[in-house]
Amino acid sequence: MRSTSQLGTVPAAVPLLADDILEFHAARLLLLFAVCGTAGRIDGLTKMAKLDFFVRYPAFFVEVCEKLGMPVKAAPASTVESAMVRHHYGPWDQRYYQILGYLEGRGLLQARQSGKPYSLLLTAAGKEAAMALRKNPAFSDLTEQMKQVKEVLGGKSGTSIKNLIYKTFRDEVAERPMGKTIEKQ
Repeated sequence: MRSTSQLGTVPAAVPLLADDILEFHAARLLLLFAVCGTAGRIDGLTKMAKLDFFVRYPAFFVEVCEKLGMPVKAAPASTVESAMVRHHYGPWDQRYYQILGYLEGRGLLQARQSGKPYSLLLTAAGKEAAMALRKNPAFSDLTEQMKQVKEVLGGKSGTSIKNLIYKTFRDEVAERPMGKTIEKQ
């Protein structure tokens, strides 16, 4: 993964994917904390990752909503925004630590340990950056998806969301070997 500040070192003939850009993921997580969090805070890496899963995999979110009997306001695109892998605790992006460190190093996010889970919360600068992203029309679809995810799953713990994922998506997640990309069967 590269920062936009390093793109000048990439040969012009090499394809550049948004998924390979650090700031792309950092922007999504800033929005996730602002939209899906409580006052810009999400308690626990597990909860953060599972909410992010349903933002990045809209077709899986639609299926969970149907299982829970919850209406989906708008049918999101069925494409995967950015793939995740099967990890010990369900869907995971191995870049999270790099991205969270980047956000913390920029003064946009603060990590606090209160008991077992980490509380990850936006700083004042992080809230300001997230607000600017929310106002940007390029992020409107992503923000709407996050609002729906929060409405359906925001009140649940990370563990309960993880268990819901394992129960609902046995073939796609629970039975997938560790480290393999999650995808619809």
